[in-house]
Amino acid sequence: MAGNKRYSKQQTAYRGQRDYSILPRSPSEALEPDRAPEPPRGSRGRPQHPLVVFLNRLITFLLIASICVGALAYVVRRQFDQPGPLTYPTVFVVARGEGVDAVAKRLEREGIISDRWTFRIAALYFKVHNKIKAGEYNVKVNASLRDVLDTLVEGKSILSGVSIPEGLTSYQIVERLKAAPELTGDIAEIPPEGTLLPDTYRFAKGTSRDELIRRMQGEQKKFLEGLWASRSPGLQSWKPEDFINIAAIVEKESSRAEERPRVAAVYWNRLKKNMPLQADPTIVYGASEGRGTLGRGILKSELRDEDNPYNTYRNKGLPPTPIANPGRAAIEAALNPAKTTDLFFVADGTGGHAFAESYTDHQRNVAKWRQIEKEREEEKPAAATAPAPAAGWGSQTLDKLQASDMPIPVRNPHRQTAAH
Repeated sequence: MAGNKRYSKQQTAYRGQRDYSILPRSPSEALEPDRAPEPPRGSRGRPQHPLVVFLNRLITFLLIASICVGALAYVVRRQFDQPGPLTYPTVFVVARGEGVDAVAKRLEREGIISDRWTFRIAALYFKVHNKIKAGEYNVKVNASLRDVLDTLVEGKSILSGVSIPEGLTSYQIVERLKAAPELTGDIAEIPPEGTLLPDTYRFAKGTSRDELIRRMQGEQKKFLEGLWASRSPGLQSWKPEDFINIAAIVEKESSRAEERPRVAAVYWNRLKKNMPLQADPTIVYGASEGRGTLGRGILKSELRDEDNPYNTYRNKGLPPTPIANPGRAAIEAALNPAKTTDLFFVADGTGGHAFAESYTDHQRNVAKWRQIEKEREEEKPAAATAPAPAAGWGSQTLDKLQASDMPIPVRNPHRQTAAH
């Protein structure tokens, strides 16, 4: 009887454990875990009150929302005060009636701010979204978003300006800037030819001349980059400076917007055929040492001068540098010339040019131009009669020039010269 009680106590003590008196039938069965005890009754299955569930979810949502808002405020604050992406001073124009959304979009597109959404949020947060004033504003280098917003809200428009016509050399532009009393400081050196974009530039009084030059260079670079992808498919292998080089010659050769693409085509066609460009303005540039004008006609000796690298009658290919700073229309013409096979052009007496594909047709156009010049000369008083211009120079005509070094009047020293 005592033995049965002792056995019963052992069973009670080891209840819930494996009965080691029963051997496993296989190794895998020996590795199986003991069965977990059943949970006590009433510990699960009790439903929570709907109000408690709602409050739990609401607290979780508010916590996550607070974290997100805090993170967003931190990012906006950093972007609001950090230096902006602008690498050169510029002018931003706000049109009358332009809203904050349109202003923000243009600021981002023109590279003044890095994110228009931050600008909008800041304008709404500070309650100035309807206080941006129309006008022209000077924006400094690396202006922060705060600086830009303050400038547009304060409405302190710039008052001074300087106009830079198309086709001026860098030397001539520097001289204009030196003569502008509203600008300050000296110009360390003349900027490389062809790197400045002609335009009317507005600026705050006291702006330095070097700062304005950097802005002109930045505007030209931005303009060229904006058109670069749209350049003619047949000119994909040429470099940006080559297009500026052609554009500068086009700028000096023609003042008519409708014929600039055709003038550009003449020079591209000549380059493709390895023909000399034979552009009079390049000789003027070399002979004037970059000053842009000679104050007289081209000398016969200058036409024959092989030591002048800008003499495109004697030297094939593009000049060493551009000969001027071309405007937007001339740059567009160089990037997308007309689809023609023209190789020659000469002034036609109306302010434009007569184009030709062959030298024979070109000679006919030259003869017409000479007749027009002759008639004009005859109409002048005898005392004011000048030597007949040698329009239509070509390699054959050039070889027959006399040894005399009298000036050869340029048909129009500014833009009405001709390629041959």
